[in-house]
Amino acid sequence: MAKNVAEQLVQQLVEAGVNRIYGVVGDSLNPIVDAVRRTGGAAKGGIDWVHVRHEEVGAFAAAAEAQVTGRLAVCAGSCGPGNTHLVNGLYDAHRSGAPVLALASHIPSSQIGQGYFQETHPDRVFTDCSDYCELVSTAEQAPRVVHAAIRHAVQNRSVSVVSLPGDIADLDVAAEAPRYVPVRRGVTVPTVDAVRELADELNRAEKVALFCGEGVRGAHAEVMQLADTLAAPVGHSLRGKDAIQFDNPFDVGMTGLLGYGAAAAGIEDADLLVMLGTDFPYDQFLPGTRTVQVDTDAAVIGRRTDVDLPVQGDVRSVIEAVLPLLQRKTDRSFLEKMLEKHERLMTKSVGAYTHDVLDMKPVHPEYAADLLDQLMDDDAVVTADTGMCNVWSARYVRPLGTRRLIASFLHGSMANALPHAIGAQLADRERQVVAMCGDGGLSMLLGDLLTPVAYDLPMTAVVFNNSTLGMVKLEMLVDELPSFGTDVPATDYAAIAGAMGWRTWRVEDPRELEAAYREALAHRGPSLVDVVTDPNALSLPPKITSDQVFGFATAMSKIVLNGGVGEVVSMARSNMRNIPRR
Repeated sequence: MAKNVAEQLVQQLVEAGVNRIYGVVGDSLNPIVDAVRRTGGAAKGGIDWVHVRHEEVGAFAAAAEAQVTGRLAVCAGSCGPGNTHLVNGLYDAHRSGAPVLALASHIPSSQIGQGYFQETHPDRVFTDCSDYCELVSTAEQAPRVVHAAIRHAVQNRSVSVVSLPGDIADLDVAAEAPRYVPVRRGVTVPTVDAVRELADELNRAEKVALFCGEGVRGAHAEVMQLADTLAAPVGHSLRGKDAIQFDNPFDVGMTGLLGYGAAAAGIEDADLLVMLGTDFPYDQFLPGTRTVQVDTDAAVIGRRTDVDLPVQGDVRSVIEAVLPLLQRKTDRSFLEKMLEKHERLMTKSVGAYTHDVLDMKPVHPEYAADLLDQLMDDDAVVTADTGMCNVWSARYVRPLGTRRLIASFLHGSMANALPHAIGAQLADRERQVVAMCGDGGLSMLLGDLLTPVAYDLPMTAVVFNNSTLGMVKLEMLVDELPSFGTDVPATDYAAIAGAMGWRTWRVEDPRELEAAYREALAHRGPSLVDVVTDPNALSLPPKITSDQVFGFATAMSKIVLNGGVGEVVSMARSNMRNIPRR
């Protein structure tokens, strides 16, 4: 039986199925850390303490573990700067719908409000990146707050934060903890009237397009049946790729700045757009056509684009309810036209960089991503840094229905790939985990290259090392600005990782890449492949507007006038084959 509040808290986490806590030990957190130690570790039915080098890494790792397993994951930070370091990773977890509990220890309770050393107010700091955030003030209150925090995180698939002063954690237990029994999650079923209206809309429209997000996860078969009945092309958001792209004969790719294929055309040319389980944030890529939106969260419906028919409900339940009322569309010309366009774009644009590249140096990042996709396990977990790595993973990594693709899709943080991979690998040591790291992202949290070595994780990191912030460079060019502040000195990350205990390969010749990948993926320990890639290979969206062309041309002119004609020529050579053709 627990003797103090810290032990009681840890017992509550064990009862909720928690296996590990990610964090950095220290001062106000010490009672909890010692309580974890006394459990004997996960192998003995307790909890492991995972010592990361930066609390931000711990929060990202917890977010990935929660997404891979679907279970509660926990991170922790000591008072003041220790727990404020968690903020970025918790924002990512909160926006990704990952059930994460953060333990934010606090200064001595008698000193709160007195400007004490390292004083912050966690109960205020974390309110914007959590659904539940409370300060524990007494030993009697503690077990109920922890219980509520666990419930909120698990049932809402969101972040909870418990702020616990170190002296309160050391107090004797004063109240019994509520027994934790998991609640079976239900589904949101649409109303009968909404289903009838939806059927009328779908039957009336001649050309229907489906646009899918993360909310279609678990409804793949139903979406395929709906698309077949409506002769509808199926586009997806970046988060939706993982849930709907595989085994999909109606797939027309992804829209948005990182997009590819015919999704943009399919959405714009349709009479009716049906948004399924997506809160796609980029309204400039959504057309003004008649729109239906289906989502379990009624609050997000219509906040990106005008919606003519809002339907609240679980995607699977909505489709199952409406299918019997639909008339099968016999005219499939719209679907066939979009599929042909998609095939043409994928062959001429997205596929352009993956052929005849073995004599081209630096290595084309598209080739590096495509080859990695071919060599990875079919059930690998792939994590991708924000920026150009997101583009390459979106365009070249196939989800297959068995893989998982995890990234900071909504929060858009740099430096997420390595810590996400750490959490995913600790959750399952037998599953292949590959981090697609940008050199900019990796360098941000470089110290945590030590963590996979400390825990002998069999993960692989592939560094797309172009010595530039490629996505920022593209943003500047589109905004009529010559790139500035985006380039950094060439860095040998293989040498750095090697000094930290990784097995490493540095690849500058594309002919050496396949062998390096094979050896790295087979290595049963931390392995890193540092691929020197073309810094001028930029992502071009599937739809290029006249404003974007003008901005790009204007920026190029400024570069030429400032003596950068060589850079312009190099960039043109790197990207001409990747311009989408109609």
